[in-house]
Amino acid sequence: MYDHDLLVVGSANADLVIGVERRPAAGETVLGSDLAVHPGGKGANQAVAAARLGARTALLARVGDDAYGRLLLDSQRAAGVDTAGVLVGGAPTGVALITVDPSGDNSIVVSPGANGRLTPADVRAATGLLHASRAVSAQLEIPLETVVEVVRNLAPGSRFVLNPSPPRPLPAEVLAACDPLIVNEHEAKVILGEESVSEEPEDWARLLLAKGPKSVVVTLGPEGALVASAEGVARVASVRVDAVDTTGAGDSFTAALAWRLGTGSSLAGAAAYAARVGAVAVTRRGAQESFPTADEVEALDGAGPATPGASGTEGADGTSGAGAASREGGVR
Repeated sequence: MYDHDLLVVGSANADLVIGVERRPAAGETVLGSDLAVHPGGKGANQAVAAARLGARTALLARVGDDAYGRLLLDSQRAAGVDTAGVLVGGAPTGVALITVDPSGDNSIVVSPGANGRLTPADVRAATGLLHASRAVSAQLEIPLETVVEVVRNLAPGSRFVLNPSPPRPLPAEVLAACDPLIVNEHEAKVILGEESVSEEPEDWARLLLAKGPKSVVVTLGPEGALVASAEGVARVASVRVDAVDTTGAGDSFTAALAWRLGTGSSLAGAAAYAARVGAVAVTRRGAQESFPTADEVEALDGAGPATPGASGTEGADGTSGAGAASREGGVR
């Protein structure tokens, strides 16, 4: 019997957000909005997103013994996340510096801080938590050797989901555990390296599968997403929404996908649900405060059918024309 539907192993950052008319060029200074401070980090975001949807969620992470660390712990507990695995101390809390332009697109620079001190030994000490979790999700804002240790300590039968962000080449041991590996175009090309000779996402997915993952999900912004496994490759439709801010929406996509897979959903079904979760998230500002409840996702389902062209993670494209109520908020 699993105590948790999803364990997220990853980063916890304070997001320092400034709105700008345009992002500065090299050597240029631009004026922005007042600074806003939000709880964030890909790991913490995923944990909150899953808990909001109703998943029994736990977080294994490290924060500093400082005001930002307390902010992050408070946000996790408020969402209903089990924080027994959140370690405190060792370095200041990680910080993400985020600029958001009027279209909702963002640029992010991360100072890892305490995230870089989440070690393989911390994972081994949390083996009981890993074995009590139906699905485990990770990212790469923590040391790669820590992610490797997660893979080595998974419970038999649990499902491992990886979003390799920021991207880097992955060892075969990690790739073989992924079910799925979730990538956008940039991440796919980094992992494929010289093998990335095609501009067709279906080809990226097949090449990635050949590297060992049990399944792959490629997010395609306003073009939706595609899922790939030994059973084949299929497109997942996107949802048209009025995108306001894409910060953290990719994390909500990954969290929803991992949770639904752990409960037995098919890969395509879980990805379609995750696309709707991400679509709601991009209609609101901020990261964790933008994540929807299951009822809000269900309300989006009732608003109209999904249409090809948007799936809901970082980097919304498109514009809303005169008289249009929506624009495509795509998951990348």
